[in-house]
Amino acid sequence: MSYLIDAHLLPALNLEPAAPGRYRIAIPARCNMAADTVGRWARGPRRDHPALCFEQADGRVQRWTFGDVEALATRLAAALARLGVKRGDRVAVHTGMRPETGFAHLALYKLGAIAVTLSQLYGPDTLAHALNHSEAVALITQDKAWAPLRGEAFPHLRHRIVVGTVGAGELSFDALAAEPAAGFVPADTAADEPALLMYTSGSTGLPKGILHGHRILQAYIPSLSLTYNLDTEGDDLVFWSPADWAWVGGLLDLLLIAWAFGHTVVTSEARFDADWAFGFMQRQRVTHSFLTPTALKRLAEVQRPRERWSNLALRVVCTGGEALPGPVLRWCQQDLGIVCNEFYGLTEVNHLVGCCQALFPALPGSMGQAYPGHGTTIVDEEGREVAEGEIGEIVAPLDDPTQFLGYWKDPGRTAELQLAGRWWRTFDLARRDADGYFWYHGRADDLIKSGGYRIGPTEVEDCLLRHAAVAEAAVVASPDEARGSIVKAFIRLREGFAASDGLTRELQELVKTRLAAYKYPREVEYVQRFEMTSSGKINRRLLREAERARKPG
Repeated sequence: MSYLIDAHLLPALNLEPAAPGRYRIAIPARCNMAADTVGRWARGPRRDHPALCFEQADGRVQRWTFGDVEALATRLAAALARLGVKRGDRVAVHTGMRPETGFAHLALYKLGAIAVTLSQLYGPDTLAHALNHSEAVALITQDKAWAPLRGEAFPHLRHRIVVGTVGAGELSFDALAAEPAAGFVPADTAADEPALLMYTSGSTGLPKGILHGHRILQAYIPSLSLTYNLDTEGDDLVFWSPADWAWVGGLLDLLLIAWAFGHTVVTSEARFDADWAFGFMQRQRVTHSFLTPTALKRLAEVQRPRERWSNLALRVVCTGGEALPGPVLRWCQQDLGIVCNEFYGLTEVNHLVGCCQALFPALPGSMGQAYPGHGTTIVDEEGREVAEGEIGEIVAPLDDPTQFLGYWKDPGRTAELQLAGRWWRTFDLARRDADGYFWYHGRADDLIKSGGYRIGPTEVEDCLLRHAAVAEAAVVASPDEARGSIVKAFIRLREGFAASDGLTRELQELVKTRLAAYKYPREVEYVQRFEMTSSGKINRRLLREAERARKPG
C-alpha cells in the first residue's frame, strides 16, 4: 500500500493506526448485522428517511423508511421465533431482488439464526443441494420461483413461507410479517457468531457453503468506503445494483452496506438491459451502484449516454467479480462522467485489492492496490513472497478480518485453502509493480469466472454426463471479450450417437434447467479422445491452454 489516509477519516472508516502507513480494521467484540444497519438508524434522526424503494413492473413504487423496515423485520423475527426458529438454525432466503429479501435477512440476524442465500437463478438440483446440505429448517421463497420444487420433500425443512400465492401446507410471508412483535428481544450476538451461509461454486464438486459471522459487515466498511470513493455522507445518496442479492456483490457490497451508511436502496425485478438501466437510474435518482464488469460492458455500448439521459444523478460505481477492461474504465470516466473503482476478492476472504480514486489514480488494466487493514501480497508455490514484477499467487494472511468462518460441514476443504500455515489462497495469479499496483495474470486452478459468476467445472460435467449420449465431458474457461470467460464443454459421445446442433442445444438446455442458466456451456466441441493426466484424469489444463491459444486476444 503506497497511499496515506487522513487521520480524521479513520474512525468513520472503521480503521485504527497499526504502524506508519499501515492500519488495522476495528472489529467490536459484539455486533449484529441488523442492529448495525437499519437498527442503527431507525432509532435516530433518520428514522423517517427512505430506506427501501421497490419499483414494480407497472411503474408503481413502494417505499419504506428506516423505521418501517425495522418494525417489519422485528415483527417477522418474532413470528419466526413463535414457529420455533431459534439461534443457529439455518433459514433459506429465496426471494430474489424483492424487498422481502432485505426484511428476511434483518429478521434472521435479529434471531441469531443463519441466513442461507439462494439465488432464483438456481435450478432444482442446486436448490435441493443447498437446502439439504445446510439442513435448513425453514424456507422464505416466492411462489413462482418455488413452483418447480413445490412437491419435493426435504428432510429438515419444517416451514415453507411464501411471498405471493400460498399453497397447501405453506405459510404467508405477509401474514407473518403483520403479526405483533410484543415481547420479542433481539439476540445479542458475538462478532464471530454465524450469520450468513452463502453457496457458491468452487473448482470441484457441488456448490459449497461459505459461512460468515456478524463481523463481516464491520470488516467491509473500510474497503467499501474506499471503493465508493469516500463518498458515503449526505442526504441525497441512493444505492442500486442489478447484482443478485443472494451473492456478496448485491447483498453485502450494496444492500447491507448502504443501510450501514444510512442511505436509500432502490430495487426492481426488471430484466437488466442498458436502456432500462439508464432509465431506471434516472427515474430513481441513483447516485451509487455496484455493477459487474459484464453489466458495465453492456452499458458502455451506449454512445453519449448523458445526451440521452441528461438527468442522471449517478456519480460513483464500484465493480468486481472479474477484470474490468481498460476501455470500459475510460468510457466510465470520459463518456459517463463518473468515478469507477474496481475491487478484488473472494467470498471466503474479500476486498483484498482495489481502487479509490479519491486517494490514488486508477490505472486501466490494473486491479488497484492493497486495501487498508489487509496484508494482501503475492507469493510463490511455497508461500514465500515474491519480488516486485514477479508473477505469483495473490494471498491474504490467515487473520484477515474479512475471512470466513469456514466451509459448512467441511473442515478439510477449509484447511485446503490455507498455504504454508500463513495464508488464505485465492488461486489467482498476479504481479505487483513498484508503485503497489496489482496486475492480474489468470487462474491457477480450474474455477471458471464468467460474467461475474463463479462456475465449477465438475458440477457442469456431472450434469452433462446425465445425458444418454455423453460418455465423457470436460468443462473449461474459454476467453470471451464480453464476459471475460465463457463455459466451454468438450464432449466424447457414446457409441451410436452423433454430434449435431440439436444435441448441442439439448446439452445446453440440460445444464440451464438442472443447474442454472448462467452455468450452461456457450460452446460445445465434440472430441474423439481426451489427453489424460498421470493420475488418469482428463487434462483440463491442456484444454484451457488450447483455448487461450485459439483466442489470443
